[in-house]
Amino acid sequence: MSIIQRIRDKGALISAIVIALALLGFILMDAFAGRTGVGGSSSSTVGKINGHKVDYNSFNYKVQAYQERGGGGENAAQQAIEEAWKAEIDSVLLTEQFDELGLSVTDKEINDILFGANPPQDLRQRFTDSATGQYNAREAQQFVNQLKKSSRAEEKDQLAAYIQNQHNTRLVEKFTALFTNTAYYPDWYLQKRNANNSIISKVSFVAVPYSTIPDSSVKVSDDEIDAYVREHRKLFEQKEETRSISYVLFSARPTAADSAAARAQLMELRPVFDTVTQYTTFIQKNSTLPYYDGYISKENIQNPNKDSILSGPVGASYGPYLDEGQPGQPSQLVLSKIVDVKTIPDTVKVRHILVSLYQQDPNTGQRFQIRDEASAKKLIDSVQGLLQAGQSFDSLVLKFSEDPGSKNTGGVYENVVSGRMVPTFNDFIFTGKTGDIGVVKTDYGYHLVEIMSQTGSAQGYKIAYLARPVISSPDTENEAQNAANMFAGDSRDLKSFNENWEKNLRNKGINKMQANDIMPMSWGVQGITGANRRFVKAIFEADKGDIVGPERIGDDYIVAVVTEVNKAGLQNASRARMVVEPVLRNKKKAEMIRKNIGQVTTLEAVASKMGQQIQTVDSVRFAGGSMISFENKIVGAAANMANNGKVITEPISGQQGVYVVRVDYVGTTPVEAANLDMQRAQLEAQARQMMSSQMQYGNHPLLDPLKRAAKIKDYRSEFF
Repeated sequence: MSIIQRIRDKGALISAIVIALALLGFILMDAFAGRTGVGGSSSSTVGKINGHKVDYNSFNYKVQAYQERGGGGENAAQQAIEEAWKAEIDSVLLTEQFDELGLSVTDKEINDILFGANPPQDLRQRFTDSATGQYNAREAQQFVNQLKKSSRAEEKDQLAAYIQNQHNTRLVEKFTALFTNTAYYPDWYLQKRNANNSIISKVSFVAVPYSTIPDSSVKVSDDEIDAYVREHRKLFEQKEETRSISYVLFSARPTAADSAAARAQLMELRPVFDTVTQYTTFIQKNSTLPYYDGYISKENIQNPNKDSILSGPVGASYGPYLDEGQPGQPSQLVLSKIVDVKTIPDTVKVRHILVSLYQQDPNTGQRFQIRDEASAKKLIDSVQGLLQAGQSFDSLVLKFSEDPGSKNTGGVYENVVSGRMVPTFNDFIFTGKTGDIGVVKTDYGYHLVEIMSQTGSAQGYKIAYLARPVISSPDTENEAQNAANMFAGDSRDLKSFNENWEKNLRNKGINKMQANDIMPMSWGVQGITGANRRFVKAIFEADKGDIVGPERIGDDYIVAVVTEVNKAGLQNASRARMVVEPVLRNKKKAEMIRKNIGQVTTLEAVASKMGQQIQTVDSVRFAGGSMISFENKIVGAAANMANNGKVITEPISGQQGVYVVRVDYVGTTPVEAANLDMQRAQLEAQARQMMSSQMQYGNHPLLDPLKRAAKIKDYRSEFF
């Protein structure tokens, strides 16, 4: 694991809190910069939110920023587009609320945020006096004023964006406070809650489960489903069009012959691998696995074959063996070799000061050089000189270190295990002695490192891996592609697709599969390994019954036929049947069971007639805890004082069956002293905490009803 990864791990909690507050500020920048809306023709509009047009150029800029922070690949691209779209929706809806409520942030508030008692963490770190530990607000203000007067447009733009971010974050805090600080529970609610919680009942009942009537004997028509959907339309409104497909896969995965070819290539290199001494250059040129030139203990070697590898002598190669690799990556045949063995500690405690060569833009994730190697080396040597002259390590960390993950802890990393740091850093702290201080060069810059303590002892290994990927040959590719082309050519519609599969593929073990609910902005298809946006776009460009493909996705060629086109709006009977049919079927079964029960007189008579047992449950309460708590109608009937000692003459249709109930007893039990003020304070604190917790994880619960009520048009699938 690299130094940067260690930094990320160490600062994860702080980062989560900062991001939770700053996220909406970041995404609102464009909206605040121009509240009148984004112009542009419909041809450049990727969506509309309550009439506000989202322009492609502006939106794509944000997508790229998200993607640069998230890394490459189609999965990262999909996530970036979704995050940017969510940000646009949040931006518009929050801006509307701010305007309607008249919320604003004054220049005086901004100054208080930046230079007051509780400044942003980055300013606090940079302008805290190392001698006193106090934040120097005057020095911070001078720095900001200098940036405002800078002749470099880039610096002024970055400062403006930073201040805008603080402005937006403060607006979000004010908006949230309007709700979190006004949570209120009235007396009548608390009194009713206490009264309900005091009720306790004992019931006896006869249950006739719905399962006593076979599903096949109860038919539910499309008209009945349509009527139910119309009656509960909010549950069945489909915001956007979806599609379903049937598909078959033609494998282009490597064959035994392809594996043999990779093995032959590896064995050709084995004699050189057995004798080479410059591993870094050789591995970089010939292997798909990198060379980690550092000592790692057995416990920390992440290789399922490590027992076999480490059983051999130094200098002897082991293998080849198959490494399945990461998802989406080809398998590899690997030769391994122990380069060296040394006794190292199990864990190390270190502290360091980093003088960076590069800095990472927090918004885009891009690295840019901030000083050359000569300047960095000169600066770290100066820092070492100050340490030798008597200045404390802690003060030098605060003044010079550019590792945000350890700066607030005096540069300390606790319980470091081997193999987690970059190799040069790793070997200095694991092969040195406690108390050693030295300068270490890594890809990130120069480190002044002190080994504070070392614990335990283990064998540390340097291992080289020579790996060759097992990939499909042109013959394997051509065979799969030709088979897919032939099947697609012979399949003209849904009927011929099914007939062709039945006649030519089924007996070869090639399955026909189904993928449902494909969304316009999906980047993959259910059951298919690998993302392919182009294939999903082709599905939405086709009509029902059209053939789509062949398309290469992952290790397969796919040929599909569009089986359903589900337009936006209320779901049709076919679409809603899976959800609605069990509900309506049980409703019909309930009517049949109630009719069979007939007139209710006693539980014994009903039990005898229906062939069921009488069951008894004690301690039935509103708060749950009994075997019948999931049947709300029974719990409600049991709590009714008018039913005490009586058989309820109407059978109750519940979730799992029809019940005939006798309330044997209903009364109350003492409850904890009902201090309404104390209960109110506790419930209100819980409500505020719940909302605060949701926001920390990137959610804004106050936006949910606004999103449901908003008029949102999504045209992203036309652009991405």
